[in-house]
Amino acid sequence: MGLAAALLGLAAASYVPLPAGTLSSVLARDTDLEPTRIAAFELRETPVTRTEFRQFLSTHGEWQPDRVPAVFAGPGYLQQGVDEGDAPVTAVSWFAAQAYCEAEVEGGRLPTWHEWEYAAAADATRTDARGDPAWLARILGWYARPADGPLPAVGGAANVYGVRDLHGLVWEWVEDFNALLVNADSRSAGDPDLLKFCGAGAIDLQDRQNYAVLMRVALLSSLGGGDSTGSLGFRCAREVWR
Repeated sequence: MGLAAALLGLAAASYVPLPAGTLSSVLARDTDLEPTRIAAFELRETPVTRTEFRQFLSTHGEWQPDRVPAVFAGPGYLQQGVDEGDAPVTAVSWFAAQAYCEAEVEGGRLPTWHEWEYAAAADATRTDARGDPAWLARILGWYARPADGPLPAVGGAANVYGVRDLHGLVWEWVEDFNALLVNADSRSAGDPDLLKFCGAGAIDLQDRQNYAVLMRVALLSSLGGGDSTGSLGFRCAREVWR
């Protein structure tokens, strides 16, 4: 934990190192099929919780709902408040999520899409399980479930890197969400939460069988930095410090 985080009263979070590698991204178009190179980085083990974000608000009052400028947080921002608890915080704008990451740890930031996708491709034993139909079906089963109940606590089973809750809990902001260049489906225009159930805006991308990840792309592409939804949380990343 860096000095800034200590001054803000944030508890030390666990960051997991991920090695450098390559990724065949779902964002690759037909004319760009070369694997994407991923530099080594560290990723937060779990999404940021309600308790952790509440601590951030207590020492960073400019992000309180009644004080943050509308350009940085729209009407849905923290619409149900932030109570104590180990469930992931949701209804947080991109700007607020980025500010939290910068405060939590030196060099903190939101992960890029490719970093998130790279980590999320892994299962408990493999760095890339996306070719396994059974694994894809398990993930898609979560996306098909209604999201109207209370969220469980973070801390699910770890993947091979030691990262938890990349699937099955909440959707997550990424640093470059506005560069994904996917058209939102017209049936969901004006209501980002509806894109949880429709990935049609992503049908021109590669690896269309990975429908669950394509739906994430469609959702993130529909958002602005001040938007927030009740199912969208975040986790932080940072460069590897040598």
